[in-house]
Amino acid sequence: MAAILSALLILVGTFFMLVAALGVVRFPDLYMRLHSSTKSATLGVGCVMLGAAIHFNDVGFATQALAITLFLLVTAPVAAHLLGRAAYLSGVPLWEHTLSDELRGRYDQVTHDLASTDTK
Repeated sequence: MAAILSALLILVGTFFMLVAALGVVRFPDLYMRLHSSTKSATLGVGCVMLGAAIHFNDVGFATQALAITLFLLVTAPVAAHLLGRAAYLSGVPLWEHTLSDELRGRYDQVTHDLASTDTK
């Protein structure tokens, strides 16, 4: 039973990592590619690590797999946010069919303040 569950989790994780790779190749702009690479790949690595922990059935390995998964869950969104922000501020263009740009005209490049949209 453990072998089947382990194999299933590893296959599901591999599928999510494949989807992330396809998203990086197929999506039209940097911001969508960042989304694809952080969300799907993190879920994929988490499933693979869980499957490997079940397969090896060792507390030490399970602890390492948990540490790897937690590290990715914490660092991947932060790194994607920083890369996206740096790309936006350096002028990387959005996809031409993007529906809205909520930062346009609100961000001060000198003081790094974000203007409020409240109209009180």
